[in-house]
Amino acid sequence: MNMPLDALNDVSDEALLIAFGNGDRAAAQALTMRLTPKMLGYAARYLKDRAEAEDVAQEAMLRLWKIAPDWRQGEAQVSTWLYRVVTNLCTDRLRKKRGKGLDEIAEPEDGRPSQEAVMMQRQRVDALQTALGDLPERQREAVVLRHIEGLGNPEIAEILDISVEAVESLTARGKRALAKALASQREILGFENDGS
Repeated sequence: MNMPLDALNDVSDEALLIAFGNGDRAAAQALTMRLTPKMLGYAARYLKDRAEAEDVAQEAMLRLWKIAPDWRQGEAQVSTWLYRVVTNLCTDRLRKKRGKGLDEIAEPEDGRPSQEAVMMQRQRVDALQTALGDLPERQREAVVLRHIEGLGNPEIAEILDISVEAVESLTARGKRALAKALASQREILGFENDGS
């Protein structure tokens, strides 16, 4: 039974996936509109390449549609499953690209803040991206999921297939490593007097 898209706003991800598995195309459309922007944003931050991120998000959604008829209720949240798939797809792409420059795409200019503010923000983003890129893979994944994507430790543990304690350890070590890597750049990045 197909329902109008507006009626599906309050339906859970899992219920929408199960409805799609049973042939409801409106459920698939609602779930796509809800989850694709999140997965695309995560993949873009992870890969630093919008075109590759779009490919990853599309592949992740295709995989979700393929498993929809066999989805086992209550085993995992749909978004958690998708984050895990996107993480794995991004990791695979980065491994294939090793040795090639990953920061070839500059941040788009918005024009609203001053040019100096734009340049400073770009330097900060680049410094953070470089420092994140130097972290061991699992620490980077945990830090990005926790502090950039804003996920909780239990959800990260499920995505990375590790314990909550391991997530806490990875994020703590990752934050310490980032702080150490960025410490010498505080003044250059404009943090000398603001207490950051």
